[in-house]
Amino acid sequence: MVAPMGQGLFSKSIHPNPAIRRELVDLLYTSLPQIVSISAAAITAAITLTILHRDPGCAVITCAIIINAIGRIVSLLRYKRHQARLSDRDVILWETVYAAGAAAFGLALGALSFRALQLDDAAGAWLAVGLSMSHCVGMVSRAAIRPWIVLTTTALVFAPTMIAGLMRPELPYQLGAIMLLLFWLTVREASLHLSAAFIERLEAKHALARQANHDFLTGLPNRLAFLKALETAPRHIAIIAIDLDGFKPVNDRHGHHAGDELLRQVGARLTSCVGRNGLASRFGGDEFMLLKPLTSPAQGRDEALALARDAVRALSAPFLLSDIPVVIGASAGLLVNDEPLTDSTIDQLLRRVDDALYIAKRAGGGRCSWAEAGTTAMRGASRTLSLRSCN
Repeated sequence: MVAPMGQGLFSKSIHPNPAIRRELVDLLYTSLPQIVSISAAAITAAITLTILHRDPGCAVITCAIIINAIGRIVSLLRYKRHQARLSDRDVILWETVYAAGAAAFGLALGALSFRALQLDDAAGAWLAVGLSMSHCVGMVSRAAIRPWIVLTTTALVFAPTMIAGLMRPELPYQLGAIMLLLFWLTVREASLHLSAAFIERLEAKHALARQANHDFLTGLPNRLAFLKALETAPRHIAIIAIDLDGFKPVNDRHGHHAGDELLRQVGARLTSCVGRNGLASRFGGDEFMLLKPLTSPAQGRDEALALARDAVRALSAPFLLSDIPVVIGASAGLLVNDEPLTDSTIDQLLRRVDDALYIAKRAGGGRCSWAEAGTTAMRGASRTLSLRSCN
């Protein structure tokens, strides 16, 4: 959920959902036109003040703005190039990179207005303050999704100007400095409000997507999500169909609440079995599907068999339902695919592994059954193995 407004204003609010966090950072890096335009305007203004005053301070600030502009543009292009391959940790790092570039640019603009006021150049100060205001408005429109970046950057933009204004003896300059503080507070409220509204919308969108692709009871990916994963899976994969043995008696004896809790625990155990690069899915009722890429095509059958054996063993261990120990079992149909995955082959694979599961169930349960290539299990092309001989 979004943090309450006013809390952690200058802290990096890292969203707990990596997908939402990635989408927020992706949006930050769509600001190339904005950065190019404000950088060009700032460079022009800084060069103009440097030429008019022949001031070394303005020259240093000009160089800093040019270097910053080049660095920010390069970082935007590099992010786009590597965006698809970034890990969750990388995304957090790139958010920090964006923030550092924006803050440095804001500080340079603030320094430019500070120097113009020191040189008693009212027109130059007006130009620099105008650039600062434009930069702040641009930050609110683009980066308000990450308010900590907006608030840090705008503070660095206005702080030098406010200090220079308060140092001037004229009352209008001092009042102007106070008004910049009021403007920063307005930016703060706008950023927090826009961020809260936008993140709430993103959370709602991801929640709807999760409901469409995940089983509401176990939290596992559902049939639709499994089929989507299968469409994009590598060629060499293991597909394992799992069906619980003895689930209905538990459901009848202890009630539907106990049955639901049992399914949730089954889902957790299967998720643990497939590991990080595998997928455990609930197809419906007490039927589950496992999908896992094979590390070695030559050892594919061994890997698939080991996974099926681990899953059946895990589900054969006792479950605890409201302090009541319950023992069920599981049967598995499995296959190893080495063919290109198309709509027709996917449909055939699912039928074959389902037939293999049926063979295992018909043989008494607690067994693993192979679906051999080219035929279906129902025509006898599956080899049924007891759990003790699954090796």
